Amino acid sequence: MSNASDQDLLESARSVLDIEIAALVNVKESLGSEFLSAVEMILHTQPSDRVIVMGMGKSGHVGKKIAATLASTGTPAFFVHPSEAGHGDLGMITSKDIVIAISQSGKSEEILRVIPYLKRNAISLIVMTGVANSPLALHADIVISTAVEREACPLGLAPTSSTTLTMALGDALAICLLKCRGFTAEDFAATHPHGALGRRLLLTIGDIMVSGELIPIVSPNTTIRKTLVEMSRGGLGFVIVAEPDNVICGIFTDGDLRRTLDNEVDIKTTLIEKVMNTHFVSAKPKQLAVEAVELMEEFKMSALPVVNDKNHLVGALNIRILLQSGVI
Repeated sequence: MSNASDQDLLESARSVLDIEIAALVNVKESLGSEFLSAVEMILHTQPSDRVIVMGMGKSGHVGKKIAATLASTGTPAFFVHPSEAGHGDLGMITSKDIVIAISQSGKSEEILRVIPYLKRNAISLIVMTGVANSPLALHADIVISTAVEREACPLGLAPTSSTTLTMALGDALAICLLKCRGFTAEDFAATHPHGALGRRLLLTIGDIMVSGELIPIVSPNTTIRKTLVEMSRGGLGFVIVAEPDNVICGIFTDGDLRRTLDNEVDIKTTLIEKVMNTHFVSAKPKQLAVEAVELMEEFKMSALPVVNDKNHLVGALNIRILLQSGVI
């Protein structure tokens, strides 16, 4: 067991960060034509072409992240394991694709064994390596340097500074491509429908509203008492008052109920049309769910009826449904 104090450990942690920051700063200042050439090469591929990322060990883990970032920001990409490549996965790579091979030493045997296939099929190769004259670099069309003065590992063995740098360069590549393609937040949401942004930009009111028999609805000549039974059944905190043709004439909320009781109205005999709120806001199914949130905030409401283009009732939703959908 080490006898290192908390202060010693914090100093070690800070030292790691300092070394890795220095590696990023050094490359930031030297970034130039090779990086731009890589951006241009990928940018001018056809929409159906892909970027194939390869790497062994820690470089492979970094490569998977780079491929995922590229794919989610408008550049079709996926990771192919170099060892599996020679056992059939080379069939995933076509002559129109671009390969990004990651190897800090530039001597990864598994990747070098793939080179003949790439050459034979005229597949463009971008190499990310820390050794400019390495065997892998010599076969590359473009070399992006991931050279570092030293690894943050005190033994100089575990890839640390180099993997941080490689990942950051992958991010830089993806973001430059994103900007060149004019990739938007809406484009991002399209491939992230289960994420928070995707839900906010894609989920419509029609996707989450209750409809059919689940809508709490009564006719204008229903007594308040019977209306309360329907409101309780719906569980949305309000009830919609509508004519037989489903045209809404009012709503009645929990707040309206409290005000009605304060006025000592006879709920057994008084009709809902006498106490319903005729000034209300409705939403449309095709509106984004986040717009319903904005309406509720603006008009200080916690539930909304949903109507179609003919103003006929088609659904209802409340703040609880919006919370469950992940929009807020």
